[in-house]
Amino acid sequence: MHSNLIVARMEPASGAQVAELFRAFDATEMPHLMGTRRRQLFHYRGLYFHLQDFDTDNGGQQIEEAKTDPRFIRISEDLKPFIEAYDPATWRSPADAMATRFYHWEAGS
Repeated sequence: MHSNLIVARMEPASGAQVAELFRAFDATEMPHLMGTRRRQLFHYRGLYFHLQDFDTDNGGQQIEEAKTDPRFIRISEDLKPFIEAYDPATWRSPADAMATRFYHWEAGS
């Protein structure tokens, strides 16, 4: 499994609205098209964390391909009032908001 963690800023009071937007989005076939296996959203002191798990390492490529889908475009626009870039001066694409994993452990089978 491959994971991406997006870090941004969000007012904690916006959590319910953001969750509802993703609830509707995830009820479509979009997660399947993007290769998403699991999505988890977190907030902490004004920060927003979006953990997305994929079955394979090519999740980033599938997301790139999905970016032109009207549903992807719509959720991106709908999230704008609630989610803002961690560092607006350096943000150009979602890749600029992805955390870099520097340690990983999992239980053996």
